[in-house]
Amino acid sequence: MSPTSENPVIAGVLLAAGGGRRLGGRPKALLEHRGRPLVEHAVRVLREGGCGPVHVVLGAAAGEAAARADLSGCVVTVNPEWEQGMGSSLRTGLGSLAGTGADAALVLLVDQPGIGAEAVARVRSAYRSRASIAAAAYDGERGHPVLFGAGHWAGVAESAVGDQGARAYLRAHRDAITLVECSDVAQAYDIDTAEDLTHLE
Repeated sequence: MSPTSENPVIAGVLLAAGGGRRLGGRPKALLEHRGRPLVEHAVRVLREGGCGPVHVVLGAAAGEAAARADLSGCVVTVNPEWEQGMGSSLRTGLGSLAGTGADAALVLLVDQPGIGAEAVARVRSAYRSRASIAAAAYDGERGHPVLFGAGHWAGVAESAVGDQGARAYLRAHRDAITLVECSDVAQAYDIDTAEDLTHLE
């Protein structure tokens, strides 16, 4: 069945390559949450939020993450340049969608376990066309996840450098972004430091 505007293919793109430098070099994909690796939890969030297929970008300890986490059914890509920052992982994730026929990519970060399936579903539902850009908002402030219609992938990849990810592209296209308020169903904290580990169960 070919995708239509009523039944678009929204791929989940999970960025899970980080080495956890501020966590003493503990790769974020492998942090435990509810008894399972964080990357597995995030894949489930994308699926339950209505995304499919799910593409996972690994980097630090990629082999261990692939072995320990249940990533069955996912397209797993390893970013060899993960140490260069999130931008390279975003390029890798979008590149892995080439030729899949997906209409949009919904990008989620592995280190934000406070963002669940309901927020993903809300942002996903903001898709209108391959020209769409939508992002979760928390009290009016733009955050993750972010949806990019396929028409934006080349531009996002071109501008994604260092740890900035898509920030420059989003800034340049701010008037085109549909903000989807999610503060009532999600919390947008990051797991960046040892103190942040208290958010994990």
